[in-house]
Amino acid sequence: MYYGGDYNPEQWPEPVWLEDARLMREAGVNLVSLGIFAWARLEPAEGEYDFAWLDRVMEILHGHDIGIDLATATASPPPWLTMSYPDSRPVTADGVPLSQGSRQHFAATSPDYRRLAVALAGTLGERYATHPAVRMWHVNNEYACAVHADHSDHAVAAFRRWLEARYGTVAALNEAWGTDFWAQRYGSFAEVVTPRRTPSSPNPSAVLDFRRFTSDSYLELYLAERDALRAAGARQPITTNFMGLFPPLDYWRWAQEVDVVADDCYPDPRDPESFRTAALARDLMRSLRPGQPWLLMEQASNAVQWRPNNRAKAPGQLAALSEQAVARGADGILFFQWRQSRAGSEKFHSAMLPHAGTETRTWREVVALGSSLAGRPAPEPVRGQVAIVLDWENSWALDQPNLPGTVDHAAVITDWYLALHRRHVQVSFVRPTDDLAGFAVVVAPALHLLTGAGAANLATWVAGGGTLVTTAYTDLVDEHDRFRDGGFATQLREVLGGHPVDFDGLLPSDGVSVTLGDAGPLPAGVVLEDFVLTTGTVAAIVDGPAVSGSPALVRNVHGDGTSWHLTTFLDAEGNGQVLDLVLPAAGVTPVLPGLPPEVEAIEGRERITVVNQSPQAHTVLLPDGERRLAPYEVVHLVRRAQS
Repeated sequence: MYYGGDYNPEQWPEPVWLEDARLMREAGVNLVSLGIFAWARLEPAEGEYDFAWLDRVMEILHGHDIGIDLATATASPPPWLTMSYPDSRPVTADGVPLSQGSRQHFAATSPDYRRLAVALAGTLGERYATHPAVRMWHVNNEYACAVHADHSDHAVAAFRRWLEARYGTVAALNEAWGTDFWAQRYGSFAEVVTPRRTPSSPNPSAVLDFRRFTSDSYLELYLAERDALRAAGARQPITTNFMGLFPPLDYWRWAQEVDVVADDCYPDPRDPESFRTAALARDLMRSLRPGQPWLLMEQASNAVQWRPNNRAKAPGQLAALSEQAVARGADGILFFQWRQSRAGSEKFHSAMLPHAGTETRTWREVVALGSSLAGRPAPEPVRGQVAIVLDWENSWALDQPNLPGTVDHAAVITDWYLALHRRHVQVSFVRPTDDLAGFAVVVAPALHLLTGAGAANLATWVAGGGTLVTTAYTDLVDEHDRFRDGGFATQLREVLGGHPVDFDGLLPSDGVSVTLGDAGPLPAGVVLEDFVLTTGTVAAIVDGPAVSGSPALVRNVHGDGTSWHLTTFLDAEGNGQVLDLVLPAAGVTPVLPGLPPEVEAIEGRERITVVNQSPQAHTVLLPDGERRLAPYEVVHLVRRAQS
């Protein structure tokens, strides 16, 4: 197990460095991420490098048996770069260049920024590739976190090249984008611009492609630095940090290019349910590269500084959330950061070593966790019986105006995950085209954009005995965000047992609800489909003005499998009522039965980890007998290995 965090020694005088190393050993630290924001110190002027201080820091860390995740330091360009190359700055959709004085003030497509970033990465690789303390490499940091998209002239030129490579001819582009609508037809690629601020709604197909391009342009930037490290002789794993269910970047694609998946995760201690969204992020990271451990690259030891109001973690919560990550496949637990900053916008952000020193509760909990993790073998979680379909391109297609009702796809995904998590069902994430063998249930919420390959894969899996759960906005558009000929759900009609013919937007004030058995009325939201049955049967109906008696939940047998289609959207509680019908029928069982919702059970091949994620004690019945779990207590139950 790796244990440690971001280390920023450039913020401190040299006498502090030896004290840091001594205290790191006391805390059990064996890995630090070094130099993430050190570009201005490493290259104080263009082409002039200063590595003496970094050499000394690395010598001290190595002398204390502390490994290094060495950063390329390119996440925050120094002032000389933006002053010398002002067009390297990103530009908003309104045409406003973003200034220096913060971080991530670079355009991913800027030739000058790329040239200088790659040069720095290569120089670092040449100098430190064989350094015995370097365990891995950290490229840039949290790509697109501060700048979700760039509309600079460099981005426009790169977008045109990307489109030409994708479509070949402008005629093919016009066909894909449907540019005869509103006289948008292009005569050449040179006429295309990024979706900047427009008088009315931009072309949704163009926006979808721009989202693809943005993810690809950041990935291209990562690959340029990664390849520079490899060319310089670096043989250690190379990665960058993801951010959970982050909308701008398609992490399925990114995961294939990093050697190790790493994640930054900051659940809000003020939200008693935030441990569930943290669990979602852990399961997503595990799913991006199945069968391989991942790193929790950043978390807070206590409070953060960037919310309007920042609550501290409760005693024991640091360990409970960390153990949650370990049980879900993390073989490294790291923090932002090692020593709390004394200046800058993050000085109130907690650290492993607080500004108040070693007499703090935070320090005691950091040391205790380090001791607990020392010598642990890498975890091996199982993937579970249930999968949720997540497709970033589908999310981008839904994140547009002019739908019957606006839907937040990340929130829809989260509500289904929360319902499963409360029922102690272990979940993996998949793409529509992934191999679904071994899953009993696949939940595909709002799979609006569905390719032919994805539809065929889902249909084949259901016919082979699987159980598919879908919602409104399923199988409506192709990969260009266009309707297919023949209406809606043209690819999955036989699976769903019917298809929608129209849509009605819903607001809470419309008073539309769904009745599921004895569960009582559940509020329906966003949209209601006018759903025409063919082979499906009604499992639940809608109640409300002008729509009473309409199908709300449709069950259909397809081959040896079953589909359940929800013609609207429900919240997490409502989704849970649907799952209470679906899961038993599909033979899905909880990891451990009878646990309260606040107690997690995470299944591994050799152990089950039980975590009380609440500030209250709970008495639970475990396989080894009844036990009283203290607030945030963690229990490991050893089991025989499973195949």
